[in-house]
Amino acid sequence: MTINTIDTKILWGRAGGRCSKPGCGEDLTVLVGTGRYVVGEMAHVIGSKPTAARGTPEGGEDTYDNLILLCPTHHRHIDKAPEGTYTIEMLHDWKKAHEDIIGNAGKVTKFDSHDKLRVEIARILIANKSIFDTYGPHSATAQSDPTSNAYLLWELRRIDRIIPNNHKILKIIDANIDLINEIPAIHAIEKFRLHAESYEKHVYHRMDSYQLFPTEFSEIFST
Repeated sequence: MTINTIDTKILWGRAGGRCSKPGCGEDLTVLVGTGRYVVGEMAHVIGSKPTAARGTPEGGEDTYDNLILLCPTHHRHIDKAPEGTYTIEMLHDWKKAHEDIIGNAGKVTKFDSHDKLRVEIARILIANKSIFDTYGPHSATAQSDPTSNAYLLWELRRIDRIIPNNHKILKIIDANIDLINEIPAIHAIEKFRLHAESYEKHVYHRMDSYQLFPTEFSEIFST
């Protein structure tokens, strides 16, 4: 199975790093002490070979459209079950329903005060900072063991947590823009918007440089 980096990132990002089986939702990355590993499996909807589960004469492609993110248990179940138990249509329905849940998780709230808006944004910024401190290139694990696979979890957490959180921040701000009435805050917001857009491009298509996180945004909304 040869799945390119872009399809892998899109699949993990849209699935939120969780199993797509209805009722499961298991987090597919694991932290045990300083040990970090990935348990998620990218399963083919249409088998990659004619003889594979749900196989066709042509074989399924190694692309996002033909992949579903599952935990090892449910991947094994759908591939080992009698033919027809888990159909192609069923797996596509699972995938769509799960991705819809992940996509709608950040429903926008309309706040009645700037303080409530600021606290909500602060929560998300703190979550992103915690992810960076735990998984990022300057984390304790990455610094103590440069050869560890911590970078794999950092790549996934950027896709399934940080980028969605950045989107959520911007949605919240845009829905509550009437509460933003100071010029410095407006400037900081637009700098953050540029950062979020260029950072996402960098994660999916590595760039030589991108707009860094504006410290003034954090100073306004999380202090």
